Amino acid sequence: MKDWILLFFAILSETLATLALKASEDFTRLWPSVVVVVGYGAAFYLLSKTLKTIPVGISYAVWSGVGIVLITIAGWILFDQKLDLAAVIGIAMILGGVLVLNLFSKSAGY
Repeated sequence: MKDWILLFFAILSETLATLALKASEDFTRLWPSVVVVVGYGAAFYLLSKTLKTIPVGISYAVWSGVGIVLITIAGWILFDQKLDLAAVIGIAMILGGVLVLNLFSKSAGY
């Protein structure tokens, strides 16, 4: 269970770093640029720790799927980025895939 918590924090770190990447304006703003470097560093470090018990394919599928959903929601809320029906359906399918992996797959390492 500890590694799933680490994976959750890895995803949050990567999400924060990606949001800061937009705010860094091509790395011309110092503090958002620092958040990018520290956030991605923390994200990959935490992801690497999860790979001791969670298979790499499962870990990366959850990482990327949940990250896509979080970034899309944050872009919609923070940057007023529009989502059409196809985008919402696609995101729901990604989230559904992550749930199927975690709830029904024996590959998830439980």
